[in-house]
Amino acid sequence: MNEKIKLTLPVVVEGKYDKIKLDSIFDATVIVTGGFSVFNNKEKQQLLRRLCGGGVIILTDSDGGGKQIRSFLQGIIPKDKIHNLYIPKTPGKERRKVHQSKEGLLGVEGIEKDTLIKIFSPFISGEKAEKPSKMITKVDFFQDKLTGFENSSERRAKLSALANLPCDLTANALLEALNLLYGYEGYKALVEKLDV
Repeated sequence: MNEKIKLTLPVVVEGKYDKIKLDSIFDATVIVTGGFSVFNNKEKQQLLRRLCGGGVIILTDSDGGGKQIRSFLQGIIPKDKIHNLYIPKTPGKERRKVHQSKEGLLGVEGIEKDTLIKIFSPFISGEKAEKPSKMITKVDFFQDKLTGFENSSERRAKLSALANLPCDLTANALLEALNLLYGYEGYKALVEKLDV
């Protein structure tokens, strides 16, 4: 049996099947929101606040429901404790389901193991990868016409696709994800491909 990959930051996911998937790969504390039920579950909210003392990873599905849950969690957990990770928007249906989701996308449970390991790579071995000395900033986004121009949202969507991230992230969420996953040099390499 393969040894599990250690994460020391807890991970928040939507459902029990997402937890089962992560538990099969990672040695980590995985907390389930129970979907939208977390909106009214004060005990669960309290638990989430308590568990995020040293930081917490949020990984929800890339559909509308996942975005709503992520947004709610960002309202109850201190912003400086949250590390947002995203799964790529992948068309398909989980094996256990009869029908695909409303938006026709795979959830966390349907994402391949290798993809999940890559997504979590900055947090493997319990240590967050050191932030590179040069960070991507909002100024970079403006200079690269990703904000402030007529076609900026289209350019951000293209960049997101190149980075294998959901194409409807806000500019701030995209900035955070790119800094975490690609760093400045990786970002610049992706931007070069935008104009090819």
